[in-house]
Amino acid sequence: MRFLVTGGAGYIGSHATLRLLDAGHEVTVVDNLYRGHRGAIEALARVGGPRLRFVEADILDTAAVARALRDGGVETVLHFAALTYVGESMERPDDYHRTNTTGGESLLAAMRACGVHRLVFSSTAATYGVPDAGAMPITEDTPQRPINPYGASKLAFEQVLRAQTAWLSSVALRYFNVAGADPAGRLGEDHRPETHLIPICLEVALGRRPQLTVFGDDFPTPDGTCVRDYVHVEDLVDAHVAALAALENGTVDGTVDRQTPHRFLRWNIGIGRGYSVREVLESCRRVTGHAIPAAIGPRREGDPPSLYADPAAITRDLGWRARWTDLDAIVRTAWDWMRAHPAGYR
Repeated sequence: MRFLVTGGAGYIGSHATLRLLDAGHEVTVVDNLYRGHRGAIEALARVGGPRLRFVEADILDTAAVARALRDGGVETVLHFAALTYVGESMERPDDYHRTNTTGGESLLAAMRACGVHRLVFSSTAATYGVPDAGAMPITEDTPQRPINPYGASKLAFEQVLRAQTAWLSSVALRYFNVAGADPAGRLGEDHRPETHLIPICLEVALGRRPQLTVFGDDFPTPDGTCVRDYVHVEDLVDAHVAALAALENGTVDGTVDRQTPHRFLRWNIGIGRGYSVREVLESCRRVTGHAIPAAIGPRREGDPPSLYADPAAITRDLGWRARWTDLDAIVRTAWDWMRAHPAGYR
């Protein structure tokens, strides 16, 4: 098949592109390289050769996206392009709305003009905000009440997708923390700035940071630190592939829905349990053999004690379940790539 991947030079988008290329598909990547990496595109080109096309463009440029769709003969779109930093979204809410919501609408306009009717959207569990006390794990029916512009911008685009079922079949996948790297070492995680816990711990082990700051150790959790769901990037890509199959053949839970040719579907992605900050830190210490100094800092505003997803619905409907559930194994793939690429893609 022929796919378009927006944000395909970024962390998750590049791993999804790699999976499609490994499967023999043709992929057009659209990325403005604002936070994506040309080095990731070069790594993908070594795998895909002429089956990979790269278009340096912004998704807000509807005409450029339409040209990419037509030139690539695209049949289905995977949409990862987004701004994704919660703290930054508090400082730049208009930028987040413009990129994540208006940019998504621009993409849809290009798709409709080109007759492309299938989309898998990389959404976020940030659309749920802070669930009510005791409402763990989070299901697809948990009320969506985002508490920051990042989550609000993603939810706004989900609402746009819900309104397009006259012509579009789409899936929104909502997930928490993504971690790890391609087990073969071809791609990894390289954010500038880095805000994710596991790579920050590994940067300390590499000597790129003096220590880890743990934001609060007095939460009502077993060890006092925040608990979060960590899904390996390979498992997340597997979920996207399963969603693609559902869009392609109209099959969910083993049945074909011929009465509804287009629809909006949504699933949570997770391993079904959370790991605390201390557990992640200890895992990184075991894997790296490094002490990884840590200091306790104050809580960050808006940090809930515990967040993790219930993946039962996507397991029931699509047969997906996380294969990477051992935290040390997840960390090891990230560590292997970071040791081989201590400066990231530079």
